[in-house]
Amino acid sequence: MADHSRLGRGLASLMGEVAEEAPTTDTARKPRKASIEHLVANPRNPRRTFTEAQLIELADSIKERGIIQPIVVRQLPDNKTFEIIAGERRWRAAQRAGLHEVPIAIVDATDVQSLEFAIIENVQRADLNPIEEAAGYAALMEQCNHTQEQVAQIVGKSRPYIANLVRLLKLPDAVKKLVRDEKLSAGHARLLVGHVNAQILAEMAIDEGYSVRQLEEWVREDNAKPGDATFDKLTKKSRANDRAAAKDADTRAVEKRLSDALGLAVDIDHKGEGGTVTIKYGDLDQLDLVIRKLGE
Repeated sequence: MADHSRLGRGLASLMGEVAEEAPTTDTARKPRKASIEHLVANPRNPRRTFTEAQLIELADSIKERGIIQPIVVRQLPDNKTFEIIAGERRWRAAQRAGLHEVPIAIVDATDVQSLEFAIIENVQRADLNPIEEAAGYAALMEQCNHTQEQVAQIVGKSRPYIANLVRLLKLPDAVKKLVRDEKLSAGHARLLVGHVNAQILAEMAIDEGYSVRQLEEWVREDNAKPGDATFDKLTKKSRANDRAAAKDADTRAVEKRLSDALGLAVDIDHKGEGGTVTIKYGDLDQLDLVIRKLGE
């Protein structure tokens, strides 16, 4: 239990304790420089998403001010390569900034500890999206044999919080991607776990701008029958998805050209030699724009 509370205080505290416990050891705990190509990413790092915009912004800052906080690493058996425990984004941005060396702080850590440190550091920095965070907690339980209660103590969260977040991993991949891309909140997604129409409901929530409470009302209709408003709307959405998937590349290309020209969503329903073109507008100003363009 003492180890759990020790980990929960983060890497900065841990590194300070290690230095105090072994001030005379040969292994360096103070920041030092290492060649950037001698660092490798941590395969256990729960963080998988590094947006290009964030990396570019950080690279510009590094060019101007350098790396202020060292990258936390552990030394691999070859005694030349360092595996990153915390600071992978800084390492990636440093490469874009053209740095040849980066400051590092070395800690002794097993595979299990490396996983724990990486998750804790990312959670404390709020660097993970809900799916990454959930996957990290699941890894702590599966690979480190921790219970939900132990994981909660390690990361400073409540046990129900851990349980609810890990449940998100049961969602369909398409819904998890919406959460990773920050199109759907964890609160919305949690309502859809185990729902047969999870993807359709997720897309409805995004399209209609539903609050969590509004989505919850739809989810309550899990046993909707033909004729019910929920059933009809879900079926309509499903048919729309099927039609979109069935469209050939040429039709989709024409839709895109028209949409780009008008600045509005365009749907083409092509049947045989004919079909319909639907232009969706949000207000009367947009309708006036369509009329003017068609008149031209």
